[in-house]
Amino acid sequence: MRSLREKLHESTDFLTGVELVSIRGTMAAKSALKARRFAHELVECDRVDWISITDNAGGNPQLAPHSLGKPILYAGKEVVIHLTCKDLNRNGLESEAWALHSEGFQNILAMTGDYPVAGNDGLAKPVFDIDSVGLIAMLSKMNRGFDHTELVDPSHEPKYEKTAFNIGAVTTNFKRLEGELVPQYLKLRRKTQAGASFIINQIGYDSRKIHELRVYMDHHGMKRIPLIGNVYLLNPRVAKLFNSQRIPGVVVSDKLLQLCQKQADSPDKGKAFFLELAAKQVAIYRGLGYRGAYIGGAHDAETIRRALDIEKSFSDDDWKRFAREICFSQPGEYFHYQEDSSTGLADPEAPTAPTPKSSPSFHYSLSRWMHDHVFAPETTFARLGRKACANAKDPAQGPAPLRVLEHASKAMLYRCRDCGDCSLPDIAYLCPESQCAKNQRNGPCGGTRDGRCEVDGYGDCIWLRAHERLKAAGNVDSLLTHRAMVQNQGLRHTSAWANNWLKRDHHAKP
Repeated sequence: MRSLREKLHESTDFLTGVELVSIRGTMAAKSALKARRFAHELVECDRVDWISITDNAGGNPQLAPHSLGKPILYAGKEVVIHLTCKDLNRNGLESEAWALHSEGFQNILAMTGDYPVAGNDGLAKPVFDIDSVGLIAMLSKMNRGFDHTELVDPSHEPKYEKTAFNIGAVTTNFKRLEGELVPQYLKLRRKTQAGASFIINQIGYDSRKIHELRVYMDHHGMKRIPLIGNVYLLNPRVAKLFNSQRIPGVVVSDKLLQLCQKQADSPDKGKAFFLELAAKQVAIYRGLGYRGAYIGGAHDAETIRRALDIEKSFSDDDWKRFAREICFSQPGEYFHYQEDSSTGLADPEAPTAPTPKSSPSFHYSLSRWMHDHVFAPETTFARLGRKACANAKDPAQGPAPLRVLEHASKAMLYRCRDCGDCSLPDIAYLCPESQCAKNQRNGPCGGTRDGRCEVDGYGDCIWLRAHERLKAAGNVDSLLTHRAMVQNQGLRHTSAWANNWLKRDHHAKP
C-alpha cells in the first residue's frame, strides 16, 4: 500500500482526507466510542486516503490525537497527526515528535494553534515557545538526524536517528484586508522553505480566493508543492458560528449565512443542499489543479460517500459554473490578483497594483535610523558597542550605563519585555512579546478577524501594522525576509544590544 507521501508526490490521483475531531475524555468515553466508530467506518472506506486527527482544536483540552490514531494506523489507513505549538514548548514538541516516529506516525500537520479558551480551573496559560515555521524547521532537522553535515557530506553519520516525517502546513488567504493577506502569503513561502511538503488551506467559500492561492503558489516557487482544498460540510447552526468569527481564521460571509439560514426551513433542514455544496467545492478544487480535498464537518462515512458520489456525477466542466456560484467574498475584500471577468476567478496575468502609500510614522523612521546607524553590522557605533560590551564586567549585560539606557528607551518606545533576542527590526519595530498574543516572529497566525487579533486586548495584528509601516516607507518587500526566528530563551533578561553587537542573537545564525 502506498504511503500518503507517495500518493502526494508520485501520483496524479485526486486524494481525499477526512478530519476526525478529538474528544475530551478517555478512549472508553461515550464520545470516544462515537469517534472510534466513525474512524472504523473511514478505515473501511477505500475512497478515503487518509484520516486527519486534531490537536486540542479551538484551544480546548482534548484526548491526544495519537490515542485515536493508533487503531487507525494499525488497521492500515494513513493518519495525519495535528501538532500545535500552544500547549508544549520546543522540548515537549520534540519529545512528542520522537514518540510519534517511534509509534509509526509519519504524517504531521504542523500548526501554531488556537489560543486556549478553556481548561481545568479556568483558562490555561498558552506556551507558543515556537511557531509553525519553527516547528516545521525542527521536524525537518529531525529528518536529518539534527545534523547539517550531511548536506555537505551525505556519507556522514548523523547525531540521532533520522525521522521520516511528511510535514504539512496550513495557510489561510480568506482575509479581508491587504495587510492581513500579504503577510499570510509571505509566511506560506517561509513554511515551504522550512520544509513543509504539502499545504492545506483554511476553511473558506470563495472560489476566486481558492484559485488565487493556487496562482500565488505557482508564481512563487511552490508549483510542485501539493495543495489540498478544505471542504467543510456546513449546516445552518455551524454557518452562524463561523459567521460570528468565533472560530479563528474561518470565514462565512453574511451573504452565505443568509443562504444557509434559508435552508433551515426546508423539509430536510438543508442536508441535500449542504451535501451538494460540499460536492461542488470538491469539483472546484479538482478543476483548479489542487491535489485533493480535505473534508471536515462530517460524522459518518456514509455522508462522505454521498458527497463524493454527487461530485462524481458532475461533468468535467461543471466546476467552472460552480466556481461562479461559490464566490462569497467579504465586503471590500482585498484580492492579490484582479478578477478575470470571463471566469470570475483570479487573473494570473494581472496582480493587483499596490495601494497608495501614506507617509512613514516618526516612530518607525526614528527606529529605522537608529538601527541602520547603531546596530547594522560594521557601522562605527556597532564596532564601539561590540568593544564596550566585550570589555564589560558582565558581557551578557554590557556596560551598566548602556543597559540602563536600553531598558528605559525600549520600555518607553516599544513596551519591551527584555527577551534578549530582539525581533524589532524583523517586524517594522513592533515588539512581538508585548503586542502579539502568540509571540509570532515569523509571520502572522491565521486567527485575525478583520485585522484584529483573535485575543481580546491586543488590537490590530502586529503583522498587519508592520505591513502598513513598511508600505508607507516604500519597503514592503523587506517583510518576512529575515532568517527564520527561533527565540533563544537563554538570552532572556540579558542585553539585546550586547547580544546583537557580540553576535549572540538570532540575527547571527547561519
